Amino acid sequence: MDVSAEFPVVNQLIHLNHAAVGPWPRGTAEVVKRFAEDNAANGSLHYAEWLQQEQQLRDRLARLINAASADQIALVKNTSEGLSFVAYGIAWQAGDNIVGIRQEFPSNRFAWDSLSSQGVEFRKLDLSACEDIEQALFDLCDKHTRLITLSAVQYASGLRMDLPRVGEFCRDRDILLCVDAIQQIGALPFDVQAIGADFVVADGHKWMLAAEGLGLLYVNPDIMQDLKLYQYGWHMAENMADYKQQDFRPAATARRFECGSPNMLGIHALNASVELLLQTGLDKIGSRVLDNSRYLIEQLSRLPQVQLLSQTTDERLSGIVSFHSERIDDEKLYRYLMRHKVLCASRGGVRLSPHFYTPREQLDQALELISQAG
Repeated sequence: MDVSAEFPVVNQLIHLNHAAVGPWPRGTAEVVKRFAEDNAANGSLHYAEWLQQEQQLRDRLARLINAASADQIALVKNTSEGLSFVAYGIAWQAGDNIVGIRQEFPSNRFAWDSLSSQGVEFRKLDLSACEDIEQALFDLCDKHTRLITLSAVQYASGLRMDLPRVGEFCRDRDILLCVDAIQQIGALPFDVQAIGADFVVADGHKWMLAAEGLGLLYVNPDIMQDLKLYQYGWHMAENMADYKQQDFRPAATARRFECGSPNMLGIHALNASVELLLQTGLDKIGSRVLDNSRYLIEQLSRLPQVQLLSQTTDERLSGIVSFHSERIDDEKLYRYLMRHKVLCASRGGVRLSPHFYTPREQLDQALELISQAG
């Protein structure tokens, strides 16, 4: 499937910032436009059709991460909300601990740090101080460890974790596993069943190429009923259409985490974008993303006074390549690239994150600008 026409952004700039906020495909923009026009002309006349979009999205998200059922997928506002559902849904005991990574994005630190008021310790691995990262995480665990939390891919460096290895460790020791997969889903294949994760969260606005304000939360059905709820509303009830009910039961599915009215605009956008990803093929997308990263690493390594900050082995590779320039201040280089319409990020170095559709010639143009900056 040729999707080059789906991304008019390539005609305007060099978009190497999918690890932040990705552009919408043309088809997604058209779906949102039609939804807006229908709403303006007909109000909620076609609400039943909107609900079909919502269910279709759950089904597609389940396929995207290889969940056994769409019933295991909740639609959440963002990754932070999903992580908070986990952090405040588990019945902690004073003396419990959580193991994670010091260099995580704030969303994957703040929720766990906040549990200190309940006597729960958050033990953070310093990535700069270890070689075998997974083993170093395991070494922080003890008999009081209830959960390991980590990102599938580190947001700044692009470091990809060996999630199946972590999942096996957790299963063998009855430790819960929570994965922030926002930097992997949509870029590289993700298999929640192979990993054995209990919780997976991801926003739709990065590699999934949709709007901000809507993401997914996967919950292991074996423990779903054990999570305490702290948000309540009509939409999370088992019989949500019975507005007169006085005694209600939370939905048996992951909808129990959705307290109020759904984000229908976001649903239409994310549904269209996920459809494109699935039609293109997750393996094909992943292969192209990694090819782009390998190419950037190879070419950046040839530039004088450039130091790669991302690991270069295939098992650690992701869609993110970060580097440091010894010739020009990184912040100055970032601003220089932005002025020349290379959309990138400053994350302790310059971070590049092209997607599967990014033309090779645009990578070459960005590399030429990097070599000329000074």
